[in-house]
Parts: sequence; C-alpha cells; structure tokens
Amino acid sequence: MRFDELTMHKRLKEAMAHLNYTEMTEVQAQTIPYALIGRDLAVASKTGSGKTLAYLLPLMHRLLTSRALSTRGPRALILAPTRELAKQVYAQLRFLVAGTQIHCSLVLGGENFNDQIKALRKTPQVLVATPGRLVNHLQARSFLFDGVEILVLDEADRMLDLGFADALKQIHTAASHRLRQTWLFSATLHHQAVEMLSGYILKAPQTISIGEMHAVHADIKEVFHLCDHLDHKRALLQHLLSQPDYQQAIVFVATRDDTDKLAAQYNEQKIPALALSGDMKQNQRNQVIDQFSRGHAKVLFTTDVAARGLDLLHVSLVVNFDMPKLPEEYIHRIGRTGRAGNQGTAVSLISPKDWNSFQGLLALQRREVIFSIIEGLEGKFKGVLAPQKKRFSGKEQHPLSAAKNAQAKRKVNKSSSKTGADMKKGTGRNAEAFVRDTDGFAPLRRKAPTEASYIETDSGNEPE
Repeated sequence: MRFDELTMHKRLKEAMAHLNYTEMTEVQAQTIPYALIGRDLAVASKTGSGKTLAYLLPLMHRLLTSRALSTRGPRALILAPTRELAKQVYAQLRFLVAGTQIHCSLVLGGENFNDQIKALRKTPQVLVATPGRLVNHLQARSFLFDGVEILVLDEADRMLDLGFADALKQIHTAASHRLRQTWLFSATLHHQAVEMLSGYILKAPQTISIGEMHAVHADIKEVFHLCDHLDHKRALLQHLLSQPDYQQAIVFVATRDDTDKLAAQYNEQKIPALALSGDMKQNQRNQVIDQFSRGHAKVLFTTDVAARGLDLLHVSLVVNFDMPKLPEEYIHRIGRTGRAGNQGTAVSLISPKDWNSFQGLLALQRREVIFSIIEGLEGKFKGVLAPQKKRFSGKEQHPLSAAKNAQAKRKVNKSSSKTGADMKKGTGRNAEAFVRDTDGFAPLRRKAPTEASYIETDSGNEPE
C-alpha cells in the first residue's frame, strides 16, 4: 500500500514524498487505517519495522484536521522507555510539524526540571516523554493532562520491564478524557504485564501482530562463528572490522571496561571508534550517540544500553562479541541493523562461555544454524553436545545391576579360595547369606571403619 493512497492530510503526504517514502511497511499498512478511524490499538511489531511513523502520521492527521478537545494541556502524549528513543521520536516529530502551527516538546529525566516547566507552560500540542519524569511533572502539577486525545505507549514491554507499570497507570488515570485514543506498541503482546496493561487502558482495541518475537528479520543476514577463547574472538573481530563492505558497525560487549579497551584499541589502528555504556552520565551518552549518528566514528562499542531505541540508519553490521544473557535481547541487538528496508548483517561469536546463551536463542527461535568459517581463523571448539541417555535393551545389563553382580563375583572368588573343609562349615545364617549374595541384589555388608579408612576418606579420594 502506498502513502499517497491514504486519506490523510496533504502536508503529511508531501512529507513522505520528501523522504522518498512511497510504499508503507507492513505495520504501517495495517495500523494507520484503524488509527485514522479512531480505534484503540494493540500492536506487536519487530524492531525496525517502521512503527514510529505508524503512529506519528495518524496522530498528526488528527491534530491537523480536528479542533482540540481542550486548550489547557497537550493534545497528544507519546511515552518512550529510554531517553535515546524519546529523542529519536521527537526528531521525527519535529520534521512532521515543520511548517505547521503545531508545537511539540520533549521531557526527559536527567535534564533541568524548571526549564521543562517553562516549556510545558507554553502548552505544546504534542509531548514526548519518558514515564518517570512525566510522573514527576504530574505530581508537581506542571500542566494538565485531562485534554489528552491520543496516548501512545512505544515499546510498552520495555517500559514494563524497567518497572514503569505504576507510572503508566498514573498517567492513564490523569489523561482520562472519554474520547481519548490509546495506541500500545510492543515487541510482543504475549507478555503477562503487557496483557494486563492492555486490558486496563485500552478500549475495544484492534489487535495487530506483525511477525513473532522469535522470527528471523528478512533484511538481516545472521552469521555465527565458533570461537576457542577470547584471543580467538579478538582475531575474528579484527577481521570483520577491517572489511570495507560496511558503513557503520555496533559491537555489543558484556562490560563497560570492554567498551573502553576495545574502542581505544581500534582508535590506535586508525579505525574511528566510540564507547557507550550505562555507567556514563546522560550528557556523555548523548554526545556519543550524536557523534556516531553524524558519522564521526565507524564503530560503536556498547553494552546492552544501546540494544533498544536507537534508530541509526547507517548501521549495516552488528557484532555480538559477547552473547546476551537473555535470548530476547539478541532480537533487539540485531535489530539495530536492517532498518527501513536496508540490508544488514549480524555476526555472533560463540565461545564455550557463550554456549548456554546460544542454546537459549535456538530454543526461542526454534531453528538450527550452520556455523561459518573464515579461512585461517578456524577454531577447535565445535560446541557442547548434550549428554545422551543410554537406552537399555532386554539383552543389556543395567549399570546398577552390573555393579552389584560384579560385587557378587568378587565375593564368590574370595569364597572359592577357602578349603573344602571351610566351605562345609558354611551352614546356617552364613551359608544363607553366601547364597543370596551371589544373585547380585543383596545389600553389601561392610566392616566397621578403621582409623585407616577414615584417613583415606579425608584425603580427598571420596567423590565430591
């Protein structure tokens, strides 16, 4: 479906043409028509599927074509889980409102609260915010919420995972206009907290699901390499980043120290690199992301702080130097490439310590993979085989029975060394015991432990 086929304000169609957007993505084609007729939405969509425009375009259409229900506060409210995602949504919104009478504002945590109050008192029609800081303004009565016509929850699953459930409920209660539309977007709708929130805030929603969480992104080529150890990983990474066929790369590592060390190493090799981690101050993170988005560096080394919310169109390579602990995070990591119809490559380096995480990924995606090999960088690690349970046929002897029978044979051999006279004396209880022991199922009789036997046990010969 094409954008110019939509019953949408002329200004918005012109904006899409200016961006050379002609064909809608699947999530846009399925979402926008329902949004335009006033329906609540519950949308599951993969990262990089174009969901931001899927809600910004109908939001702008309503603001451009209808009168405000109230003049005392914003008409539309967009919530995002992270500062980075909120800024990117705001940037796209600014482009759409350019040349119109619609004003918008951005409210984030970590920035001056009083400056935000001043901006809110100018009554912007659209407000983009993170939930925590917005609740702070709600409690401070910085502005009124009761005129909100559209409430958008972007990456609702992420907001709930970050502990914003109560904040979202408070915002929902404050923005309680009876004619409000609510649009919830999530990576998956099969999430207990998302299901509960949807039932709480949505009114007869249209449910739209574009693919599944475990589905392979059509625009992303996934490559897996087995690695022996850390030095082997470094050699493979060196090979990948020395290739000329990528625009920008994001390399995910486990720790902040790794981001700094690797970035410094590649800067020494004249490969411009930046480091990003959650321990950095917000202004430092903003600076790094801005520099990378402007093309000042070819490689970004980061922890999972950048796994969601970053919309970087020039990233054509993602490398999982360390595999994520949760398989769901893998989906969000590789979703940093292959965006807006562009092709991307995601490479994962699997060492023995990454094996369990890799197996979790395979279980989530329900598929098998073929490992790639780079000539000259082959490794010895071939993966860890799951232990196989031995099946016993009727002719095979169970190990437990075999052990007991071996014990019985030893006892028989010991007894056979006695003289015939000794054997004849074996009557009564002792004789009965001898006969029963030979069948291999009688309990073993042990002598009382001597001092020597205690010493042997304490020496560490006993299995742990």
